Amino acid sequence: MMYHRMKVAVAADHAGFPLKARVLDEVRKLGHHVFDLGTHSTDAVDYPDYARAVAEALRDGAADRAVLICGSGAGACVAANKFRGIRAATCHDTFSAHQGVEDDGVNVLCLGARVIGPELAGELVRTYLKAHFSDIERHRRRVRKVEQFEEEFGSERATAATRPR
Repeated sequence: MMYHRMKVAVAADHAGFPLKARVLDEVRKLGHHVFDLGTHSTDAVDYPDYARAVAEALRDGAADRAVLICGSGAGACVAANKFRGIRAATCHDTFSAHQGVEDDGVNVLCLGARVIGPELAGELVRTYLKAHFSDIERHRRRVRKVEQFEEEFGSERATAATRPR
């Protein structure tokens, strides 16, 4: 497949900050244009703010894909998936990193800095950014269904049943 230079947004909370430099370096090595959306230290911050920054960069066309890093990868992923058009996945193995893009159209790779080390992070970023949506009919159909969920439920507020206790 032909090489495609992408615009890649990278953001992290304080727990993800130490891994962010490795991710930025890997994106640059691959020849992509990278946007560092913060944070810029290990001072405590809230991961939802960085999920919002990534979602807005994708929504506004400033980025084609994104990498979002927090301690576990889970919180940032949950927050990112609240935004229309965002398909985020926490991946700590290479199969998930490429399959998520190829089959599910994942546009945000979430990493857990307290779960994986810098070498695996680099491998996951390479795998994720080299993957392309397969465009197979069954995968297009499934992604459309997810988009329909966004249309159907996107404006509803959380109910008592969906809020954590």
